[in-house]
Amino acid sequence: MNHKSEEEIQHIIRTYGNLLYRNAYVLLGNPHDVQDVLQEVLLKYMEKAPVFQCAEHEKSWLLKVTSNLCKDFLRFSKKHSCFGIEELEIPDVQKEYREILREVLALPAKYKSVLVLHYIEGYHLKEVAGILGISENAVKKRIQRGKEALKLKLDE
Repeated sequence: MNHKSEEEIQHIIRTYGNLLYRNAYVLLGNPHDVQDVLQEVLLKYMEKAPVFQCAEHEKSWLLKVTSNLCKDFLRFSKKHSCFGIEELEIPDVQKEYREILREVLALPAKYKSVLVLHYIEGYHLKEVAGILGISENAVKKRIQRGKEALKLKLDE
């Protein structure tokens, strides 16, 4: 069985650690849960030892695994316990944008994940579709519905 070396794991952490953390945090809203999920991501990476065509393929794989594990975690948590999302402290964001970001984070996971990947992380629609394993039209529709839900919340 092929396993990843310690150097490869350290490379993944240095290269993609912040990106994976941000994306998991957006979906989970709790740093402790994020750490648990990211450990699972690294375990999958070590166990599966996937061979990638390029760095972008590797990044997409890691984002997709992170997203899927976050969804699994949320599904499990919904069935087995009830917990609130911790108050988000965002020191580097201007005050007027904090409310918008808080509202984005309060959206359902399927809307918030596409909005964050597209608008914050800068992925194109096709890339978001590949990462989340949905069609490009589904991404467009989720962005549209997410923006509509966000507008309703901000207009209240």
